[in-house]
Amino acid sequence: MSVETKASTSWINRRIKRDQVEKYLENGQDFINETQINTELAAAPKEPSRQQVRDILAKSMAVKDLTPEEVAVLINVNDKGLLEEMRAAALAIKLKIYDNRIVTFAPFYLGNYCVNRCSYCGFNNDNCDAQRKVLSQEEIKAEVAVLAGKIGHKRLIVVYGEHPRNDVDYIVESLKTIYSVRVKTRNGHGSIRRVNVNAPAFSIEDLKRINEAGIGTYQVFQETYHKETYARMHPKDTIKGDYQWRLYCMHRAMEAGIDDVGIGALFGLYDWRFELMSLIYHTQELEKKLGIGAHTISFPRLVPALNSMIGPDWKYLVNDDDFKKIMLIIRLAVPYTGMIITAREKASIRDEALLMGVTQMDASSRIAIGGYSDAVTAQEKDKQQFILGDTRSLDDLIRDFAGRGFITSFCTAGYRCGRTGKCIMDLLRSGAEGKFCKLNAILTFQEWLDDFGSEETRAVGLPLIAKEIEQVKARNPKALEIFMNYHERIKKGERDLYL
Repeated sequence: MSVETKASTSWINRRIKRDQVEKYLENGQDFINETQINTELAAAPKEPSRQQVRDILAKSMAVKDLTPEEVAVLINVNDKGLLEEMRAAALAIKLKIYDNRIVTFAPFYLGNYCVNRCSYCGFNNDNCDAQRKVLSQEEIKAEVAVLAGKIGHKRLIVVYGEHPRNDVDYIVESLKTIYSVRVKTRNGHGSIRRVNVNAPAFSIEDLKRINEAGIGTYQVFQETYHKETYARMHPKDTIKGDYQWRLYCMHRAMEAGIDDVGIGALFGLYDWRFELMSLIYHTQELEKKLGIGAHTISFPRLVPALNSMIGPDWKYLVNDDDFKKIMLIIRLAVPYTGMIITAREKASIRDEALLMGVTQMDASSRIAIGGYSDAVTAQEKDKQQFILGDTRSLDDLIRDFAGRGFITSFCTAGYRCGRTGKCIMDLLRSGAEGKFCKLNAILTFQEWLDDFGSEETRAVGLPLIAKEIEQVKARNPKALEIFMNYHERIKKGERDLYL
């Protein structure tokens, strides 16, 4: 055993604190009851009636969570007419709660060292072909300068491997570094205003430190909720091998003071029906125990990775039709939650997702370590965690959105004004959050177009802003004076003005 392997093993043994799991269990059991989930799936009608489905859709339209039994009914809908009604309801719910806004972000991978040996991941510790690297603080600054100064991103999801090289001290320092970068742009300046974190399942003590560094949403995906499959994919002698330690990470995060948490499953590891039901149980568990559901739900689909054990004949891979149904049901089942679809998916799927209730997408994405700078070779970019399906630039994506009547929002005001946690959930459920967000979306979109937009994108985006301002005049006259003042100041070069 190498010195580094011994150090990693010792680090693993110090990390997991079983008392921070057992406190949440009920009679020694976690909240994923596989027998119950399978019974609910089996009990659902194989061909649900139109009235049954429409009654469920009406409940969703009233912004009420669906029960697992109702989700099981929607899973069995195959009638094309009913599926169209589900699509229409999903879009209507999205527009009711989030309006025509879409949020963009960039994934930012800071390191690919990892002590885990997940069978499907290119960062697998046993993958000898992976070229390992952790970015220094100076390299982080160089990457952020491109993200914030050339592309125009305001939000990041920063991804950390699970390894002593990028433990809590590194995470805290890197977050401070990211927030410190301020770059001159065409007409103003660029900076990252919200850093969401996709990181390991930490202890409460470590999560408190991460929260104090000023993170946005804290993401941890269970990958698969099916315990036998989880054990098969994640060896027991790794941190990720402890199913319950990972399952209860969001409980610990909220106890540590983190307001917004994001959950997800890697669809394709096990039967998507079971995973979808489990996601619903997870967000309901958070509501029950901590009073706040998931701020975001992600649903990445398994794609090829370097030296992965999972090939094209894997029995649980999710086809396009089932993937679209997954998106629809998440929006219908948890109407208030943000939904994230990443550039793992091809452009055509993401274009359809825009009309299925999705609220967040990444663009100009690079997932190689140091991938936003010119220092990364083509060979290194090939050896990344997975293969991207949509390689459109942020400018291209925004132009596509605007052409379809969707405004890109770079707003991060709510997080800095305290509209987080239960507050944001209540505002979303009532529809009141849109009053703030539409105004801030327009302001930040104008800012982005002036600083980064190509002439082609400005030609589509500026008329959309004019249309949106006319709606503000009609719908929100009380805020009109201060909004118009901010809008004029932004056009003159001021930045980061928000209501």
